[in-house]
Amino acid sequence: MKIQKTLILTLWCLFLPTIALAQPQQFRDSRDKVAVSVHVEPNHAIPGSDIVLAVVLDHDEHWHTHTNDPDVPAILGSSEDYYATTLHIEVPDDSPLTVHDGYTQWPNPTTVQVGFTGEPVDYDVFLGTTVIYIPVTVAPDAPLGSASITIRTVFQACDETTCIAPTPLPSSSSTWTEYGHQVDITIVDPSNLNGSSTSTDVFGSFDSSVFSKIHAGIAAPKDTTIMFDAFGLKFPINPDSTVGLILLLLVAMGGGFLLNLTPCVLPVIPIKIMSLSASAGSRRETFVLGIWMMLGVLSLWLSLGIAIALVSGFTATNQLFQYPAFTIGLGLFIGIMAIGMGGLFSIRLPNAVYMFNPKHDSWYGSFMFGIMTAVLSTPCTAPFMGAAAAWAATQAPILTLTVFGSIGFGMAAPYLVLAAYPQLVDKMPRAGAASELIKQVMGLFMLGAAVYFLGVGFVGIFQQEGAPPSRAYLWIVAGCVAIAGLWLAWRTMRLATGAGTKVTFVGIGLLLAVSSIAVGNRLTDSGPIDWKYYTPELLESRLDTGDVVVLEFTAEWCLNCKLLEATVLNAPAVVKALEAEGVTPIKVDLTGNNVSGNALLNDLGGLRIPLLIVMTPSGEEVFRGDFYTIKQVVEAINQAKNQ
Repeated sequence: MKIQKTLILTLWCLFLPTIALAQPQQFRDSRDKVAVSVHVEPNHAIPGSDIVLAVVLDHDEHWHTHTNDPDVPAILGSSEDYYATTLHIEVPDDSPLTVHDGYTQWPNPTTVQVGFTGEPVDYDVFLGTTVIYIPVTVAPDAPLGSASITIRTVFQACDETTCIAPTPLPSSSSTWTEYGHQVDITIVDPSNLNGSSTSTDVFGSFDSSVFSKIHAGIAAPKDTTIMFDAFGLKFPINPDSTVGLILLLLVAMGGGFLLNLTPCVLPVIPIKIMSLSASAGSRRETFVLGIWMMLGVLSLWLSLGIAIALVSGFTATNQLFQYPAFTIGLGLFIGIMAIGMGGLFSIRLPNAVYMFNPKHDSWYGSFMFGIMTAVLSTPCTAPFMGAAAAWAATQAPILTLTVFGSIGFGMAAPYLVLAAYPQLVDKMPRAGAASELIKQVMGLFMLGAAVYFLGVGFVGIFQQEGAPPSRAYLWIVAGCVAIAGLWLAWRTMRLATGAGTKVTFVGIGLLLAVSSIAVGNRLTDSGPIDWKYYTPELLESRLDTGDVVVLEFTAEWCLNCKLLEATVLNAPAVVKALEAEGVTPIKVDLTGNNVSGNALLNDLGGLRIPLLIVMTPSGEEVFRGDFYTIKQVVEAINQAKNQ
């Protein structure tokens, strides 16, 4: 018995190392359930020829991966929580090989039943042996010798009820070497091509007709679906169809309408309502003034569309505000309009000047007011409007103008309705001391807006990259609002006869005066978040140290940015998440012409602000949003920390 035990123990000692070596490598991620291999046809090629790469995913039994474009049923949650199968391809800069990844041929998915939520549901996946084809061409003047391509496949393996960790994303050259598959192709002279081929059944399903399109210079088809996302409300629109284009234009109109409710435009609306009320006795006159204002709004938005369609480098409406000269000019323009419409000063100018009187009850004044209202809206981005404008910026000029015209019409529509139905505003005071008081108060508000843009312009001139901008000018803005409130209270005491009227409007005036000081103090305060201001070196160092990075793209002229920062980013739950160890909040302030900040925005595919991006330490983007909620930001930071 002892001999038998000794013999068994000896055999175990002899064969245990061999058994251990035979065990498959354990990656502790999805590669433990899906084996990846890369094949090439042919592996010997001549200059000017075509090559096909085949990436093969062999799934273990009962396991599958998400497709390259997961169509996730609503019961399973958001598609953003699922790791789509993607190919990351690296080719040396001087390589004679061109990878046409736009013509990548993905396999048809298979429908399975999964029960991630406890209730089985149909879901399209890749399973079994999945083959992905990538067409490659060799340059006609390619030098003879070896050329290589490195491919890294990212995917997540799941069974019917669970998913395991996805494969790591490439973040440096070392990870490419460690996890990528390098394919070596030998380029030979035609006379030395011995018919070498690695042809196998793997390439049987490849559609070789794509090469005729590639050589004909036909661009690869692109997914033109536009994703709209505002405060968690998400929906796609594909404008390629007639119905899709009509839906897009309706959404653009809706976004234009919502611009009236942004902090950029809302303060001046009462002035226009008063101007319409002043002429409410004549329905025709009121309607004509409303049309002139609508034309002013439309003309500005169409002008922006023309600039985006025809001017090289101009891609977004708020780019104008990155030029201090424009912002200062806008401040002067608003100041003049405030003086003319509010009657704040009585200075007799040469008669020729009054040919261009900007008073609100003239056709010219209404037209100019429409232009001013539209200009005021450009630093703000309304929900849904931003995505529509960003898509339009990349289209043919006729589509660009159509979408921007729709935004302008949506913005102007409320004023046209008020002009068509003057009884909606006939309760407003049309003349007399009360009417003049309201105009004066609104004029002071407009002067505050003028000071705001003048201040932003001058701050932009002296702004330095990587440093916070000065906000001292906001105290002058607050002073204008405080004066407006005190003037309202003082004049109400002198003019009003009823006790109720006095109490109401004196109270409003004093509230304005007090709150303006409180708001000024809050806006000039640095806030509860220890923001770091962006430089390329800062971002690189924080990612290298393994931090989650939260990038906020903002500017002094972006009122939506300030509103989101005050209501969402400064919320206690978000502040706590941003203050956690291993998280760095970085502010990319585009006040003035911030060259490196604009370059980062462009590199990340952004065309507008506000914009918030959450990155993992590997540089992977886990969240992007221009209108977001507290819950979305906190969840994104936690997700980035757990990857």
